[in-house]
Amino acid sequence: MGEKMSAFDNQEGGNHYLKLAIQPIQYSMKNKLDPLQHTAIKYITRFRDKAGLEDLKKARHAIDMLIEMEYGES
Repeated sequence: MGEKMSAFDNQEGGNHYLKLAIQPIQYSMKNKLDPLQHTAIKYITRFRDKAGLEDLKKARHAIDMLIEMEYGES
């Protein structure tokens, strides 16, 4: 019998997370981050391998939403 393959050994829609030592979702789950924290980390992690400036703008948007949720600032 072969080893059971982990869901983290496969990626739909690219391979930009597979080359990382730990995937953003693993980091986020282990550290109990909220969705906006995870989203910012995800986009910052992948920007060089996927959508470049667009991903950095998405990360900034997630951070702006987090600031508004946490501090009531927009």
